[in-house]
Parts: sequence; C-alpha cells; structure tokens
Amino acid sequence: MAQIKIYNAETLGKPLGQYSHIARVKAGELLFISGMLSADGAGNVVGKDDFDAQCTQVFKNIGEALASAGAGWGQIVQFTTYLVHSQDIPKFMEFRKREFPRLFPDGVYPPNTLLMVDRLVQEPFLVEVQTIAAL
Repeated sequence: MAQIKIYNAETLGKPLGQYSHIARVKAGELLFISGMLSADGAGNVVGKDDFDAQCTQVFKNIGEALASAGAGWGQIVQFTTYLVHSQDIPKFMEFRKREFPRLFPDGVYPPNTLLMVDRLVQEPFLVEVQTIAAL
C-alpha cells in the first residue's frame, strides 16, 4: 500500500482552491490515467455546452478508471486540469467545492495544475482532467 502525505508548506501560503501544494509518495506502483473527457462508454459527448454536466461526467470517468485498477479517490496524488474557456474557472472551483468533500472526505485534496488550452480533441469538450494515483 502506498504511503501518501499531502500537505501545504507554510511558506507557500494557502492554496487558491480545493487542492494542496505537495504530495509526497512512497509507492510500489503508480497509476497514470489519461485525460478524461465528458464522454460516455459509447464515446458520446455528455453535457454539450454544459460545463457542470461535463465536470460530473469527467469525474465519473476518473472514478471508473480508478475502480478498474482497484484504486480509490484517496490514492490520487495529482490532477492536471485543462479548460478551454477561462470564464469556466469559477464554475470549476464551484464544482470542486461542492463535490470534493464527498470524494475526499478527509478534506485533503491532491495537488492540481490548471491550464488553459485553445481546444481539446473535439470542439464540444470544455474540460479534461488527467490523474496520477499511487497504489
């Protein structure tokens, strides 16, 4: 079982959202999950033009990927998030404020890097999240 310590260094100040600055991990195995989009099992876009619906599907897909490896939310050590529109940053923060306490009930949130991109693999996609977990 991985040893995961997620924390914030006092000298870095408080994170700007539901994430931590640092994850220190001793693990026998790492799980790298490619960027998840808001596509269902058939590849159809879920939530076209609905950022919140897309976030819900993205995190559902991450949960399914974790479960396929026998892992859970508490084993995530890093997220990288890609957004197409900077106007969606507040929506993304609100989604995390609402959903992360359920996904991470201990209140310890993995580090997350948030990047703005011109577009994702298909025009309708608004958000993509890549995940690393320690097993």
